[in-house]
Amino acid sequence: MVLRRRRRPDRRVAPASKFLSAAALLFLLVLAFRCFLALSCLFDRHRPPCRSNSSSSSFPSGGESRAIDLWASETSKDFYGCSHASIGFSPAGENTLPNRYLVIATSGGLNQQRTGIIDAVVAARLLRATLIVPILDQTSFWADSSNFSEIFDVDWFINSLSDDVKVIKQLPENDGEGIWSPHTMRVPRKCSAICYQTRVLPVFMKKNVVKLTKFDYRLANQLETDLQKLRCRVNYHSLKFTDQIQNMGDKLIHRMNAKGNDHFIALHLRFEADMLAFSGCYYGGGERERTELGAVRKRWKTLRASNPEKERRHGKCPLKPEEVGLMLKALGFGRDAHLYVASGEIYGGEERLAPLKALFPNLHSKETLATKEELAPFSSYSSRMAALDFIVCDGGSVFVANNNGNMAKILAGRRRYFGHKRTIRPNAKKLHTLFLNVTDMPWETFSSRVRAFQKGFMGEPNEETIGRGGGGGGGFHENPSACICEKHFVPYYLRAEFDKRAKRKGNKSSGEVTGYFSGGDKNLGWTDLVYEETESPSNGTDLDYDELI
Repeated sequence: MVLRRRRRPDRRVAPASKFLSAAALLFLLVLAFRCFLALSCLFDRHRPPCRSNSSSSSFPSGGESRAIDLWASETSKDFYGCSHASIGFSPAGENTLPNRYLVIATSGGLNQQRTGIIDAVVAARLLRATLIVPILDQTSFWADSSNFSEIFDVDWFINSLSDDVKVIKQLPENDGEGIWSPHTMRVPRKCSAICYQTRVLPVFMKKNVVKLTKFDYRLANQLETDLQKLRCRVNYHSLKFTDQIQNMGDKLIHRMNAKGNDHFIALHLRFEADMLAFSGCYYGGGERERTELGAVRKRWKTLRASNPEKERRHGKCPLKPEEVGLMLKALGFGRDAHLYVASGEIYGGEERLAPLKALFPNLHSKETLATKEELAPFSSYSSRMAALDFIVCDGGSVFVANNNGNMAKILAGRRRYFGHKRTIRPNAKKLHTLFLNVTDMPWETFSSRVRAFQKGFMGEPNEETIGRGGGGGGGFHENPSACICEKHFVPYYLRAEFDKRAKRKGNKSSGEVTGYFSGGDKNLGWTDLVYEETESPSNGTDLDYDELI
């Protein structure tokens, strides 16, 4: 029989047991403390999320574990603006017929006029006509007496389009018989290529000069690819502000970057009384608001009776300033973020802005960033002031709009074209219900739902839900899909054609396709601030805000 020696317990385990017990106790204490914090957040529904005041850099995308950068798109490096013409796009000299001139009179605020200028170039191409530098609207609500050359670099405009459309500054003389007398007409809204051929071309068979008036949205949204790319070349490369306007805009951007450590949010805040009245929405101001905005709304005789609840439910109403602040806070921006606010006279004044300022106290505008002397050359001209705001909004690390007007759409498209810079478009249709119930849910629930609803509205490549309420209603200027390309190898036969076009322009070819011109021109800018008109709400009319003033 084998006797085994009984082992004594190893007393060296005792210290380890004490260590484990202490660790477990510490863990329980930490867990209890975290539960206490969670409960404090749960029962204080009106306080911001329990986190640091510093700006967050990322947030969960649609409930996923992966986080995205709030200030930039991580996938934008795979895409670039590409507005080069195809090999079969004939030069202007071959396409333009002699003694055929097209005169365009634009309409509306600065950005509405910009769409008219863009489409004017395409219309001249379709009609094989020489385009006269467009006439800007000087008689509308904005009453800006500026002509084309006082806002845009007219020589750059003409020269940069020389391969596409022949453009001259004024009508020539008619063989010594004086200036040509134009035939004046108007084409219908969203007129297609066939529409121009059937309505305008026959007139050119009898008249040498045709003048198209109130030229805004007079060209179809859907065109063949080469014409869409021509739109992009005009929009993103040929329309360039004067040096005076661009330099002042660059100064404002520099000052904002200095305040925000090279990061700032640009907010286009449309909340003027006339625009709110036209929208037919209700903004919580009680009987006084209904009376005041109702009186303003009466100036438009053709508008139907408003249905505020229906408009808001369908995402047709601009967000209130406090709603914009709540959305940005929920997305993860901290109260130390600096906001540049491009706006007109806010309905309700400082009282209406107070909730936004409470969330984001660092609010700035061109008036607070620049002296009266610096703004003096621009302050008497609404379009030039609007141009400054556009330049700053385009230069912001993040662009946000509370509306879906012309400026918001054009900036969304522009920022896509030049690198998919972060552009936040409120999903107003879904956010509406959240804002109604914000006081009835914990903050973390609210912010989580905001982040989920905003997925697809953050300016990422390949987003389908563009614009207010989704559905791609903003059109080509908002989402210039024909001019957004994914990086790939360039075939030698295409590269040769690009090199040839570059040499005609006097540029050096790099062998890489980056667009018809240099895709990263930092000197291009645009603006149509609060002075621009909104799109017509769902009121059963085809009238625009500018038409009704």
